Amino acid sequence: MIMKLPENIEGFIKAQNESDSTAFASYFTEHATVSDEGSSYSGREEIKEWIQAATEKYNMQLTPVDFTQTGSKGKLTVEVSGTFPGSPAVMNYHLELDGSSIGSLKITD
Repeated sequence: MIMKLPENIEGFIKAQNESDSTAFASYFTEHATVSDEGSSYSGREEIKEWIQAATEKYNMQLTPVDFTQTGSKGKLTVEVSGTFPGSPAVMNYHLELDGSSIGSLKITD
């Protein structure tokens, strides 16, 4: 079964899997925030730098497992594979959506 994802979520996964940090960051609002591994990143430029560094370090690929959305809150469950200990790992992406853009992303396991 192929999961139907909102266009913006599908696009941000595709950008990640193609290692396109500029396209990835474009799915976020201008003042978006990302929380990952105890660090926070604010704004498209920091988000772009964060995802580029993480992708280069871990060569990550995302496979969506589940997505639920209630109002402006979304939860994307993904299997993340790459060159890191414990790969592949299932992670939860907690999203605050602002129209078709992502206002915030918090990554948890």
